[in-house]
Amino acid sequence: MKLYFVRHGESEANLLREISNRGTRHGLTAKGREQATALAQALSREAIQHIYTSPLLRAVQTAEILAGRLNVPFQTADALREFDCGFVEGRSDTAAWEIHSRIHESWLRNGERDARIDGGESFNDIRQRFIPFVEGMAQAFAASESIIVLVGHGGTYRCMLPLILRNIDDAFIVKHGISYTCAIVAEPTHRGLVCTRWGPVLPPTP
Repeated sequence: MKLYFVRHGESEANLLREISNRGTRHGLTAKGREQATALAQALSREAIQHIYTSPLLRAVQTAEILAGRLNVPFQTADALREFDCGFVEGRSDTAAWEIHSRIHESWLRNGERDARIDGGESFNDIRQRFIPFVEGMAQAFAASESIIVLVGHGGTYRCMLPLILRNIDDAFIVKHGISYTCAIVAEPTHRGLVCTRWGPVLPPTP
């Protein structure tokens, strides 16, 4: 089994610098569609059997392009959506982004996993929906040759992937980033899921 954790293509919200983690606003830009098409071309060398996506529009449109090019149906999974930012949703001002940065600092630097933006999700809220979904996927397909694509978001992946990939930590993610349509490959071992490729980067051996 292989899992491909894929970030969506560039979206309108990214260009507007708007926090847009609810509903179906802000789809892909023309560049984002090109990025998704290029990813589909790269993945055409793999026998992809399943595609799951966040329900947010930018992720769904990325999955639609992949599914159309690879001739594989896709399903939405709430577990993969970006984390809810509460009262700063829909904002693009500097103060909102400072609040956004501070919540990451609280989670990843200070270990305050129950901290949240008012009306939004905590780190532990994200973990409670994301980790069981991925662990269930790994258990269901571990003994198979299935190759599965999971289309999601940079913020959620940055927080959650160090919890499930045995050879990845936050420092690695900060160094290498999660670019648009970055494909992160994970495979099961006796120690759990291990990252075997991070976009163009080969990660450390676990």
